[in-house]
Amino acid sequence: MAAITLKALSPSLHRALKTRASRHKRSLNQEVIAVLEEAVAPSRRVDVEAMLANAKRFRDSLKFKARPAEIDALKRIGRA
Repeated sequence: MAAITLKALSPSLHRALKTRASRHKRSLNQEVIAVLEEAVAPSRRVDVEAMLANAKRFRDSLKFKARPAEIDALKRIGRA
C-alpha cells in the first residue's frame, strides 16, 4: 500500500481534521483517506431536470391527484 507524508500542516487544519475524525469515529489517518477519496470521486451532481421529469411521470401514473391542502392534512395525521 502506498504511503504519503503531509508537511507544513497548519495547526488549525490539523485540529479541524482531528475534530472531524472524532465526529466520524475514525482515526486521523482514516479521516484523511476519506477526505481524499471524496475529493477525487466522480461528481455526484444531481440532474435536477431529470429528477423533476421522473417525479412528474410518477405523479402522472398515480390514480389520484392530491391538492396541497390534502397533502398537508395527511402530513399532520402522520406526525400525530
